[in-house]
Amino acid sequence: MAVATDAGVDFNVVLYMSDRPDRATLQSLVERLEDPVENLVRKDSQFAKLGLDPDDYVDNPDAVVEVLLQYPRLLQRPVLVRADKAIIGRPLGDLKAKERMAEFLA
Repeated sequence: MAVATDAGVDFNVVLYMSDRPDRATLQSLVERLEDPVENLVRKDSQFAKLGLDPDDYVDNPDAVVEVLLQYPRLLQRPVLVRADKAIIGRPLGDLKAKERMAEFLA
């Protein structure tokens, strides 16, 4: 949010756990994504605990949508959407990520 605020861009925050994205929203996001689709899925401890295989999501938009519908907490965030494009703004502490987000919002 700080990058958007610094860029003077109006933005909406979607609280994805209380306002869960539906299939159409996730498919639209995947279609707009400039990053590899598998990066939309967090590969964290919950991912491992669920016994999921990262290779199942490589270049597999349908699998990404399905896993995010079932486990919305695995949605990588933040995701910045602007017109017909979307990027993942991770890692937040990374200067290159901040620069990329600022460029995307410009």
